[in-house]
Amino acid sequence: MEHLWIAIVLVAAGLQTARNAGQKHLSGQMSALAAAWVRFGYGLPFAFLYLWWALVWFDLEIPELGPAFLIPSAIAAFLQVAGTALLIFLFRLRNFAIGSTYVRSEAIVAAVIGTAFFGEVIGWVGWVAITTSVIGVLLISAERSGVAGLALFRSIFNLSAGVGLLAGAAYALGSFFIREASLSFGHANFALTASVTLVTVITLQTVALGLYIAVTRPSAFGAIARLWKPGLMVGVTSAFGSMGWFTAMTIQKVSYVKALAQVEFIFALGVSILFFKERSTRGEIFGMTLVAIGIIVLVLFAK
Repeated sequence: MEHLWIAIVLVAAGLQTARNAGQKHLSGQMSALAAAWVRFGYGLPFAFLYLWWALVWFDLEIPELGPAFLIPSAIAAFLQVAGTALLIFLFRLRNFAIGSTYVRSEAIVAAVIGTAFFGEVIGWVGWVAITTSVIGVLLISAERSGVAGLALFRSIFNLSAGVGLLAGAAYALGSFFIREASLSFGHANFALTASVTLVTVITLQTVALGLYIAVTRPSAFGAIARLWKPGLMVGVTSAFGSMGWFTAMTIQKVSYVKALAQVEFIFALGVSILFFKERSTRGEIFGMTLVAIGIIVLVLFAK
Protein backbone atom coordinates (compact mmCIF):
# COMPACT_ATOMS: atom_id res chain seq x y z
CA MET A 1 0.00 0.00 0.00
CA GLU A 2 2.94 2.30 0.73
CA HIS A 3 4.01 2.33 -2.92
CA LEU A 4 0.53 2.28 -4.48
CA TRP A 5 0.93 5.91 -5.56
CA ILE A 6 3.84 4.91 -7.83
CA ALA A 7 1.72 2.50 -9.86
CA ILE A 8 -1.12 5.04 -10.01
CA VAL A 9 1.18 7.79 -11.32
CA LEU A 10 2.70 5.51 -13.97
CA VAL A 11 -0.78 4.60 -15.28
CA ALA A 12 -1.91 8.24 -15.13
CA ALA A 13 1.18 9.38 -17.06
CA GLY A 14 0.47 6.82 -19.78
CA LEU A 15 -3.15 7.99 -20.03
CA GLN A 16 -2.04 11.62 -20.17
CA THR A 17 0.26 10.79 -23.08
CA ALA A 18 -2.73 9.34 -24.95
CA ARG A 19 -4.89 12.33 -24.01
CA ASN A 20 -2.29 14.80 -25.28
CA ALA A 21 -2.14 12.97 -28.60
CA GLY A 22 -5.93 13.14 -28.86
CA GLN A 23 -6.04 16.83 -27.98
CA LYS A 24 -3.36 17.55 -30.56
CA HIS A 25 -5.59 15.90 -33.16
CA LEU A 26 -8.64 17.89 -32.02
CA SER A 27 -6.81 21.22 -31.88
CA GLY A 28 -6.41 21.09 -35.64
CA GLN A 29 -10.18 20.88 -36.10
CA MET A 30 -11.56 23.18 -33.41
CA SER A 31 -10.50 26.16 -31.31
CA ALA A 32 -8.04 25.65 -28.45
CA LEU A 33 -10.72 26.56 -25.90
CA ALA A 34 -13.15 24.05 -27.37
CA ALA A 35 -10.46 21.36 -27.27
CA ALA A 36 -9.84 22.25 -23.61
CA TRP A 37 -13.57 22.00 -22.83
CA VAL A 38 -13.69 18.54 -24.43
CA ARG A 39 -11.19 17.38 -21.83
CA PHE A 40 -13.53 18.44 -19.01
CA GLY A 41 -16.97 18.00 -20.55
CA TYR A 42 -16.51 14.54 -22.05
CA GLY A 43 -14.56 13.42 -19.01
CA LEU A 44 -17.12 14.50 -16.40
CA PRO A 45 -19.42 11.43 -16.69
CA PHE A 46 -16.45 9.15 -16.06
CA ALA A 47 -15.45 11.20 -13.02
CA PHE A 48 -18.97 10.58 -11.66
CA LEU A 49 -18.47 6.89 -12.44
CA TYR A 50 -15.36 6.87 -10.22
CA LEU A 51 -17.33 8.52 -7.41
CA TRP A 52 -20.20 6.04 -7.82
CA TRP A 53 -17.75 3.13 -7.69
CA ALA A 54 -16.11 4.45 -4.50
CA LEU A 55 -19.47 4.93 -2.80
CA VAL A 56 -20.81 1.49 -3.74
CA TRP A 57 -17.61 -0.54 -3.38
CA PHE A 58 -16.77 0.80 0.08
CA ASP A 59 -20.43 1.28 1.13
CA LEU A 60 -19.92 4.95 1.99
CA GLU A 61 -21.83 8.19 1.70
CA ILE A 62 -20.70 11.54 0.28
CA PRO A 63 -19.25 13.59 3.15
CA GLU A 64 -20.45 17.10 3.91
CA LEU A 65 -19.00 19.64 1.49
CA GLY A 66 -18.05 22.53 3.73
CA PRO A 67 -15.97 25.66 3.07
CA ALA A 68 -12.74 23.86 3.99
CA PHE A 69 -13.34 21.65 0.96
CA LEU A 70 -15.19 23.92 -1.48
CA ILE A 71 -12.79 26.89 -1.28
CA PRO A 72 -9.59 24.98 -2.19
CA SER A 73 -11.57 23.02 -4.82
CA ALA A 74 -12.71 26.25 -6.47
CA ILE A 75 -9.17 27.68 -6.33
CA ALA A 76 -7.76 24.48 -7.87
CA ALA A 77 -10.36 24.55 -10.66
CA PHE A 78 -9.54 28.20 -11.41
CA LEU A 79 -5.78 27.61 -11.40
CA GLN A 80 -6.04 24.66 -13.78
CA VAL A 81 -8.20 26.67 -16.19
CA ALA A 82 -5.77 29.60 -15.83
CA GLY A 83 -2.88 27.27 -16.67
CA THR A 84 -4.75 26.10 -19.76
CA ALA A 85 -5.50 29.71 -20.78
CA LEU A 86 -1.82 30.62 -20.38
CA LEU A 87 -0.84 27.70 -22.59
CA ILE A 88 -3.35 28.83 -25.21
CA PHE A 89 -1.85 32.33 -25.05
CA LEU A 90 1.56 30.73 -25.38
CA PHE A 91 0.51 29.15 -28.69
CA ARG A 92 0.11 32.65 -30.13
CA LEU A 93 3.51 33.94 -29.09
CA ARG A 94 6.44 33.99 -31.45
CA ASN A 95 8.77 32.07 -29.14
CA PHE A 96 6.37 29.27 -28.27
CA ALA A 97 9.22 26.73 -28.15
CA ILE A 98 10.98 28.63 -25.38
CA GLY A 99 7.82 29.06 -23.34
CA SER A 100 6.77 25.43 -23.67
CA THR A 101 10.21 24.38 -22.44
CA TYR A 102 9.82 26.47 -19.30
CA VAL A 103 6.42 24.89 -18.62
CA ARG A 104 8.35 21.68 -18.01
CA SER A 105 9.81 23.18 -14.84
CA GLU A 106 6.50 22.45 -13.08
CA ALA A 107 8.01 19.74 -10.84
CA ILE A 108 10.73 21.98 -9.38
CA VAL A 109 8.22 24.84 -9.00
CA ALA A 110 5.94 22.43 -7.12
CA ALA A 111 8.80 21.44 -4.82
CA VAL A 112 9.59 25.10 -4.00
CA ILE A 113 5.92 26.02 -3.46
CA GLY A 114 5.32 22.93 -1.34
CA THR A 115 8.31 23.62 0.88
CA ALA A 116 7.60 27.35 1.26
CA PHE A 117 3.83 27.39 1.70
CA PHE A 118 2.37 23.92 2.25
CA GLY A 119 4.75 22.37 4.76
CA GLU A 120 5.99 19.58 2.49
CA VAL A 121 9.31 18.45 3.95
CA ILE A 122 11.66 17.17 1.23
CA GLY A 123 14.98 15.61 2.18
CA TRP A 124 18.16 16.28 0.23
CA VAL A 125 17.77 12.99 -1.66
CA GLY A 126 14.32 14.12 -2.76
CA TRP A 127 15.71 17.43 -4.00
CA VAL A 128 18.45 15.63 -5.94
CA ALA A 129 15.88 13.30 -7.54
CA ILE A 130 13.49 16.12 -8.46
CA THR A 131 16.22 18.39 -9.83
CA THR A 132 17.80 15.59 -11.87
CA SER A 133 14.50 14.61 -13.48
CA VAL A 134 13.59 18.24 -14.23
CA ILE A 135 16.97 18.88 -15.89
CA GLY A 136 16.37 15.77 -17.99
CA VAL A 137 12.93 16.98 -19.06
CA LEU A 138 14.28 20.45 -19.89
CA LEU A 139 16.98 18.86 -22.05
CA ILE A 140 14.40 16.73 -23.89
CA SER A 141 12.08 19.68 -24.40
CA ALA A 142 14.88 21.99 -25.50
CA GLU A 143 16.21 19.40 -27.93
CA ARG A 144 12.80 18.77 -29.51
CA SER A 145 11.95 22.48 -29.74
CA GLY A 146 15.30 23.46 -31.24
CA VAL A 147 16.24 25.75 -28.34
CA ALA A 148 19.78 24.76 -27.51
CA GLY A 149 22.56 25.65 -25.11
CA LEU A 150 22.77 29.11 -23.62
CA ALA A 151 19.93 30.38 -25.81
CA LEU A 152 17.45 28.83 -23.37
CA PHE A 153 18.97 30.59 -20.37
CA ARG A 154 19.42 33.90 -22.16
CA SER A 155 15.69 33.89 -22.85
CA ILE A 156 14.70 33.81 -19.17
CA PHE A 157 13.36 37.38 -19.36
CA ASN A 158 11.53 36.65 -22.60
CA LEU A 159 7.72 37.02 -22.54
CA SER A 160 7.30 33.44 -23.73
CA ALA A 161 9.50 32.17 -20.89
CA GLY A 162 7.48 34.17 -18.37
CA VAL A 163 4.17 32.83 -19.67
CA GLY A 164 5.55 29.30 -19.65
CA LEU A 165 6.72 29.61 -16.05
CA LEU A 166 3.36 31.08 -15.02
CA ALA A 167 1.51 28.20 -16.67
CA GLY A 168 3.70 25.68 -14.86
CA ALA A 169 3.23 27.53 -11.57
CA ALA A 170 -0.56 27.60 -12.04
CA TYR A 171 -0.70 23.84 -12.59
CA ALA A 172 1.67 23.19 -9.68
CA LEU A 173 -0.19 25.45 -7.25
CA GLY A 174 -3.52 23.99 -8.33
CA SER A 175 -2.24 20.54 -7.40
CA PHE A 176 -1.61 21.61 -3.81
CA PHE A 177 -5.14 22.93 -3.47
CA ILE A 178 -6.45 19.63 -4.88
CA ARG A 179 -4.53 17.78 -2.17
CA GLU A 180 -5.71 20.26 0.48
CA ALA A 181 -9.34 19.83 -0.60
CA SER A 182 -9.11 16.05 -0.61
CA LEU A 183 -7.42 15.90 2.81
CA SER A 184 -9.88 18.40 4.33
CA PHE A 185 -12.39 15.60 4.96
CA GLY A 186 -10.02 13.85 7.35
CA HIS A 187 -11.34 10.58 5.93
CA ALA A 188 -9.15 7.47 5.74
CA ASN A 189 -10.59 6.32 2.40
CA PHE A 190 -8.51 8.15 -0.21
CA ALA A 191 -10.60 6.79 -3.12
CA LEU A 192 -13.69 8.51 -1.73
CA THR A 193 -12.05 11.86 -0.98
CA ALA A 194 -10.17 11.90 -4.29
CA SER A 195 -13.30 11.06 -6.30
CA VAL A 196 -15.40 13.73 -4.56
CA THR A 197 -12.66 16.28 -5.21
CA LEU A 198 -12.32 15.19 -8.83
CA VAL A 199 -16.05 15.48 -9.56
CA THR A 200 -16.26 18.88 -7.86
CA VAL A 201 -13.26 20.37 -9.67
CA ILE A 202 -14.19 19.04 -13.12
CA THR A 203 -17.81 20.16 -12.70
CA LEU A 204 -16.67 23.70 -11.89
CA GLN A 205 -14.31 23.70 -14.87
CA THR A 206 -16.91 22.30 -17.27
CA VAL A 207 -19.54 24.84 -16.27
CA ALA A 208 -17.22 27.86 -16.12
CA LEU A 209 -15.42 27.19 -19.41
CA GLY A 210 -18.67 26.12 -21.07
CA LEU A 211 -20.36 29.40 -20.13
CA TYR A 212 -17.38 31.36 -21.43
CA ILE A 213 -17.48 29.53 -24.77
CA ALA A 214 -21.28 29.94 -24.97
CA VAL A 215 -20.93 33.71 -24.57
CA THR A 216 -17.84 34.30 -26.73
CA ARG A 217 -17.99 31.56 -29.39
CA PRO A 218 -21.20 29.48 -29.24
CA SER A 219 -20.56 27.97 -32.68
CA ALA A 220 -17.70 25.97 -31.12
CA PHE A 221 -20.24 23.55 -29.63
CA GLY A 222 -21.10 22.44 -33.16
CA ALA A 223 -17.55 21.18 -33.67
CA ILE A 224 -17.55 19.63 -30.19
CA ALA A 225 -20.71 17.66 -31.03
CA ARG A 226 -19.59 16.72 -34.55
CA LEU A 227 -16.23 15.36 -33.34
CA TRP A 228 -17.72 13.37 -30.48
CA LYS A 229 -15.76 10.18 -31.20
CA PRO A 230 -12.23 11.63 -30.80
CA GLY A 231 -13.67 13.92 -28.11
CA LEU A 232 -14.88 10.88 -26.17
CA MET A 233 -11.41 9.34 -26.39
CA VAL A 234 -9.88 12.54 -24.99
CA GLY A 235 -12.54 12.66 -22.28
CA VAL A 236 -12.03 9.05 -21.22
CA THR A 237 -8.23 9.23 -21.07
CA SER A 238 -8.37 12.62 -19.36
CA ALA A 239 -10.88 11.47 -16.74
CA PHE A 240 -9.06 8.25 -15.89
CA GLY A 241 -5.75 10.09 -15.90
CA SER A 242 -7.18 12.71 -13.54
CA MET A 243 -8.49 9.94 -11.29
CA GLY A 244 -4.89 8.81 -11.01
CA TRP A 245 -3.45 12.28 -10.39
CA PHE A 246 -6.07 13.22 -7.79
CA THR A 247 -5.72 9.90 -5.99
CA ALA A 248 -1.91 9.97 -6.03
CA MET A 249 -1.82 13.55 -4.72
CA THR A 250 -4.12 12.51 -1.89
CA ILE A 251 -1.77 9.68 -0.91
CA GLN A 252 1.65 11.26 -1.51
CA LYS A 253 3.38 14.65 -1.49
CA VAL A 254 2.59 16.72 -4.57
CA SER A 255 6.31 17.34 -5.17
CA TYR A 256 7.02 13.62 -5.45
CA VAL A 257 3.97 12.96 -7.63
CA LYS A 258 5.03 15.75 -10.02
CA ALA A 259 8.59 14.43 -10.12
CA LEU A 260 7.52 10.86 -10.93
CA ALA A 261 5.09 12.25 -13.51
CA GLN A 262 8.11 13.27 -15.60
CA VAL A 263 8.08 9.68 -16.84
CA GLU A 264 5.40 10.93 -19.25
CA PHE A 265 8.16 12.41 -21.42
CA ILE A 266 9.84 9.01 -21.70
CA PHE A 267 6.47 7.54 -22.71
CA ALA A 268 5.97 10.28 -25.30
CA LEU A 269 9.42 9.72 -26.79
CA GLY A 270 8.77 5.98 -26.81
CA VAL A 271 5.57 6.51 -28.78
CA SER A 272 7.36 8.73 -31.30
CA ILE A 273 10.13 6.13 -31.76
CA LEU A 274 7.98 2.98 -31.88
CA PHE A 275 4.93 4.23 -33.77
CA PHE A 276 6.15 7.23 -35.75
CA LYS A 277 9.65 5.86 -36.44
CA GLU A 278 11.28 9.09 -35.27
CA ARG A 279 14.92 9.00 -34.26
CA SER A 280 16.07 10.31 -30.90
CA THR A 281 19.06 12.62 -30.70
CA ARG A 282 21.91 12.18 -28.24
CA GLY A 283 20.50 15.09 -26.24
CA GLU A 284 17.10 13.40 -25.95
CA ILE A 285 18.67 10.10 -24.91
CA PHE A 286 20.79 11.89 -22.29
CA GLY A 287 17.68 13.71 -21.06
CA MET A 288 15.74 10.43 -20.82
CA THR A 289 18.62 8.93 -18.85
CA LEU A 290 18.54 11.81 -16.36
CA VAL A 291 14.76 11.51 -15.99
CA ALA A 292 15.10 7.77 -15.37
CA ILE A 293 17.90 8.30 -12.80
CA GLY A 294 15.87 10.96 -11.00
CA ILE A 295 12.82 8.68 -10.86
CA ILE A 296 14.82 5.69 -9.62
CA VAL A 297 16.43 7.76 -6.86
CA LEU A 298 13.03 9.20 -5.92
CA VAL A 299 11.30 5.82 -5.73
CA LEU A 300 14.09 3.95 -3.96
CA PHE A 301 15.61 6.49 -1.58
CA ALA A 302 13.48 9.62 -1.13
CA LYS A 303 11.32 9.82 1.99
